[in-house]
Amino acid sequence: LLDKTIVLTKLANPILSQLIPNWRIYWLEQKQKENLNSMFLSSYENKIDKKGRVSVPASFRSYLTTQGYNGFVSYPSFSNPALECCTQERIEKLSNSIDTLNPFEEKRDYFATAVLSESSNLIFDTEGRVSLSGRLLIHAKIKNNVLFVGLGKTFQIWEPKNFEKFKIVARKKAY
Repeated sequence: LLDKTIVLTKLANPILSQLIPNWRIYWLEQKQKENLNSMFLSSYENKIDKKGRVSVPASFRSYLTTQGYNGFVSYPSFSNPALECCTQERIEKLSNSIDTLNPFEEKRDYFATAVLSESSNLIFDTEGRVSLSGRLLIHAKIKNNVLFVGLGKTFQIWEPKNFEKFKIVARKKAY
């Protein structure tokens, strides 16, 4: 980041400093904002409506749209009553990994079936909501509220009370 600033300063300082006062500060602030939206962080609780729609946190939507996708992919977690969620690019990488497995091994079919056949493309509506299917809601045991849990390059959707129980166990096992 600093190297880019120095290069830009040497190349553009005479022109930009006249056109945009404090342009270097502005440029650095923009880069910091981009870095803040470069992963899924924190947890957000939202209410699910009667139609199964839930508002996706603004910071999550922002990151997803910078990835060129107006939604995300979700599938039931293998190990928890939660939904795994990721970008389109990440699910494509996962699919490519599955394709590298021996096509005649059952393991490949199991993995493809468990992940890809269970995946749903969830697209944002005009209000930044997605519709969670009944199948996804049942797997995650979601009835009224959902908790979006940032995990870096992915996130999960939980029923809030179930996540609190999981978090207690996770903290104990993490130490």
